[in-house]
Amino acid sequence: MKIAVIGTGYVGLVSGVCFSDFGHDVVCVDKDPAKIAKLEAGEVPIYEPGLEELMAKNVDAGRLTFTMDLAAAIESAEAVFIAVGTPTRRGDGHADLTFVMAVAEEIALAAKDYTVIVTKSTVPVGTNRKVKQVVHKANPDLEFDVASNPEFLREGAAIDDFMRPDRVVVGVQTKRAGDVMNDVYRPLFLRDFPVVITDLESAEMIKYAANAFLATKITFINEIAALCERTGADIKQVSKGMGLDGRIGNKFLHAGPGYGGSCFPKDTKALARIGQEHAVPMQITEAVIKVNEEVKRRMVDKLLDLCDGSFNGKVVAVLGVTFKPNTDDMRDAPALTIVPALVGGGAKVRVTDPQGKHEGEALLPGVNWVEDAYKAARNADLVVILTEWNEFRGLDLKRMAKHMTTPRMADLRNIYSTKDAKRAGFDAYVSIGRSSLEPTTDGES
Repeated sequence: MKIAVIGTGYVGLVSGVCFSDFGHDVVCVDKDPAKIAKLEAGEVPIYEPGLEELMAKNVDAGRLTFTMDLAAAIESAEAVFIAVGTPTRRGDGHADLTFVMAVAEEIALAAKDYTVIVTKSTVPVGTNRKVKQVVHKANPDLEFDVASNPEFLREGAAIDDFMRPDRVVVGVQTKRAGDVMNDVYRPLFLRDFPVVITDLESAEMIKYAANAFLATKITFINEIAALCERTGADIKQVSKGMGLDGRIGNKFLHAGPGYGGSCFPKDTKALARIGQEHAVPMQITEAVIKVNEEVKRRMVDKLLDLCDGSFNGKVVAVLGVTFKPNTDDMRDAPALTIVPALVGGGAKVRVTDPQGKHEGEALLPGVNWVEDAYKAARNADLVVILTEWNEFRGLDLKRMAKHMTTPRMADLRNIYSTKDAKRAGFDAYVSIGRSSLEPTTDGES
């Protein structure tokens, strides 16, 4: 098949590369000349494990190309995917559909033959019907269908998620559009991965409902973790005991400093807004949004306690600032709440992150970027683990503690244990939902 993907952001680029690896002829379109030049030179503008190699393979095979010419890209394309951004609209929490509708109109004006216009971007329920109206108004004679095909890609594992998905969701209005979409995903269908065909609205809702549920699961376990700290329970044992229940499952039950990233914050806000517009308040989702912000602020209080009530003049080493490992994405990362609080309180903050510097330099002013965890922690008063990168999972804690001014650690990903920290020479260690090693004061042993 010939496929065009409009937008070479995270979703568009991963989708385009993977579609080409299915054997389709794919053209990826973007209006940014610098981005297209990079892609044509074989450079991937985002960090995603395995993407650069897979892209090079399919470019070399002649199945994948990049262009700024939308009209040329969609010529004879059987499916055109819209994969542009839908950021949270400032002021009301709704998804901003400006780019989606602009691209839809552009496709309408350029298309000549029957085309299935597929929305890959995350959009509010009812958007695909609006896309249909926009296309029809711009080109009343065009024969076309619209389809909804939400993405479920985890950053850091996107290629595997695309190639071996839990499910593919496709919303269509006609059998003809359904047949085209089945052809697009035939390589997955032949390997028995489920392809769920629904109406447009159900496909749109599935995306929001799934992400809101996962955000709820994360937020629930973070609230339970706070209660564990007061009652003496251990959140790791609680999570394990819960997760072994087949009705619950063990995924997304890891306590941490709050969810972030490109999807959960944006999609929970959009779902809450959709509920308000339809007079069906999403009360659970609204509570999740509120509690998640409180979780991030609670992390700041933990750090403040470890700094004896004041950040002023303290040297703090922060290990990891991206919202999760194996990505360079900083969107709504807990670090964007926690690090500015440290800097604003007068701390001298050193940051190390394997991929976070590219975005983090602009987003985290006033910090000093260093190469590794040991340099960050040298002569520091506190070390904070914010992102569970693999390189932070096997630290020589004894070596780290030895060179700190006051060996104290806030392990906000529960990688280590109080026993590990004490044995390594830390005089204070706090994590989330577990017992702590409280800092000693003068006169105490």
